[in-house]
Amino acid sequence: MANAVSLRSLLTSLHSAVVELVVAPAGIDMAVESVALLDADDLRLPPGASADVTLLVGVTEADVVRWFDDLALRAAADRPRAVLTKVADSAALTHGARETGIALVAVHRQTRWELLLSMTRGVLDQVRTHSPDDGTFGADTDLYELAQTVASLTKGMVSIEDERSHVLAYSASDDAADELRTLSILGREGPADYLRGLHERGVFDRLRRTDDVIDVPADLELGIRRRLAVGIRRISGSPTTLGTIWVQEGAIPLADEADGVLRGASAVAARLITRIANAPTNETLQIQRLLGARGGGVDVPSLASALSIPATGSSAVVGFASCGEFDIGALAPAIRLHASAFRRDSLVTTIGERIYALFPGVVSGTGISGWAADAVGRIERRTSLALRAAVASPIADLEAVAVARFEVDRVLDGTTGEVRVTTLEESRTSVLLGEILELIGNHEQLRDPRIAELDRYDASNDSRMRESLEAYLTCFGDVRSAADRLHVHPNTLRYRIRRVEQILELDLADSDARLLVEIQLRM
Repeated sequence: MANAVSLRSLLTSLHSAVVELVVAPAGIDMAVESVALLDADDLRLPPGASADVTLLVGVTEADVVRWFDDLALRAAADRPRAVLTKVADSAALTHGARETGIALVAVHRQTRWELLLSMTRGVLDQVRTHSPDDGTFGADTDLYELAQTVASLTKGMVSIEDERSHVLAYSASDDAADELRTLSILGREGPADYLRGLHERGVFDRLRRTDDVIDVPADLELGIRRRLAVGIRRISGSPTTLGTIWVQEGAIPLADEADGVLRGASAVAARLITRIANAPTNETLQIQRLLGARGGGVDVPSLASALSIPATGSSAVVGFASCGEFDIGALAPAIRLHASAFRRDSLVTTIGERIYALFPGVVSGTGISGWAADAVGRIERRTSLALRAAVASPIADLEAVAVARFEVDRVLDGTTGEVRVTTLEESRTSVLLGEILELIGNHEQLRDPRIAELDRYDASNDSRMRESLEAYLTCFGDVRSAADRLHVHPNTLRYRIRRVEQILELDLADSDARLLVEIQLRM
């Protein structure tokens, strides 16, 4: 296991305020390289392949005792090497761990499992992904990996906090960790008394004003060791403060290059925090999956249950697109408010450059179209930004939501903002014609090269043959009407049409020829 870390190193990295070894029958120098999180239901399933480190979430003492009994029947190679649980304070569990040769580790009751899992993965992945001394932050680094790498390069103990001093990630600690670090990690935010003291000393004001690394000396009154700190600031746009990276000095002095490391880490952290902030929420992902935007099969009943909406019964889907060049995503909150006022159980999400509203239990019709028109009008009056909307045909249940969204997209793709709210039924001619033209445009063999010849003739002779042909066809061959449109004499237009027929080698008296030419001119 060249790419593994010892259990001893892992436990040291997880901080004594978070985990505590209860018993290790086989010692703690064994190598571990995988981690899994199991709940009570997982323990009742037939045994599968075991990760080296297993985190037991939401289990009772009885659950774990029964599980240890099952593990005792398996070969040692098929058992986890360490089990972490919040119910480890039990003689029965200690006995079971000894019988199976598994290290039992107690987890502090206030510890969040997702943070512990992320931290454990960060420690294990650090060995596999890069050397801690290579001075780089990988493209796929997460905040925990970043904290671990900064700690290795600065020789200190690192914590990354948001703008409210909530701990987002932290590195391994040693016995030199002061009370501020221990309480911040365990409580997930800095204790109020300590934060007040730092505020009074102007530390946070300096972090907001500068990109420089700040040296915070040890303070016996506050009981804190020396620290370096750097603000995490938005890379583009206004210089908003996103948080802080802290490095506490431990038993040995911080590295000479710590300032440079922190400046680089600040930029990486800014990108990571921005990416996290912009990532879709779980609910957003569920709505998008229901709308067919995430690919793969969709378990509609499960999604409906997760979103607290009825899985059966009619529903309505409305899509919104912009009439101009602006970020439509900025209008999603306004549309969400309008939709919620109309139906409390409505769901709204942004996919690409469009916003979609789903109304469970509502029949598509004049009521939905009226709501969409009202929303479009209100938003334009308030923001001066123009929207257009498409309402899908009625759908019988949530199984058809993805199909309804596809219909909405067809309408928005095939129409313009001349009609602000429409449906496929109302706009079928424009939609179908647009799709036919797109199909022709995507296949070179369906393009008639004679139209290009007409364009070349106009360019060479400074003539208006194409414009004249388009007017002639638009007026259904009525020469006088077309000539009035072009502001030329009818005889001039008759000459031009005869010349067009010569260039195209077509007889425009033939209905098929006229249809072909009109389609090609629309390209």
